Amino acid sequence: MKNSGNNSQKGATLIEVLVAMVILSVGLLGLAGLQATSIQSNYGAFYRSQATILAADITDRMRANRKAAQAGGYNLSALSNTHAATTSRTDKDLNEWLSQVAKLPAGKARIERDNATALVTITINWDDSRGSIKKADGSSITADGTANFVYRTEI
Repeated sequence: MKNSGNNSQKGATLIEVLVAMVILSVGLLGLAGLQATSIQSNYGAFYRSQATILAADITDRMRANRKAAQAGGYNLSALSNTHAATTSRTDKDLNEWLSQVAKLPAGKARIERDNATALVTITINWDDSRGSIKKADGSSITADGTANFVYRTEI
């Protein structure tokens, strides 16, 4: 009996399946990279939202104790996450607030009041190396991997 099939087609289906598997594998690797970037962005967004909440918290505390805030009692001239303990309401507020700031990775804060404009600038700094998106060469967007949240308001 004669074989009526075309011999040049033998194995072609296997090659097509292998090419499809390679294309699918590349697509899945791209999807995994996208997922990793999404997780990094999620960490960064979480830390930024925590910094926003902390800035609003100290602002509310300053408005509740307006006289001390306007006198500069809440000023922290250097980035810090500790404050000397005393019994005043201002120091209690700062100690409680700075203990929350310290929960951010390497979290530190500074509060400055400009007497000329009555504006208060609250700066919260944290290590965002885990949450920051890397550039194409693998380096961090900021030189030291830190992020800052700056909040300005009038008391």
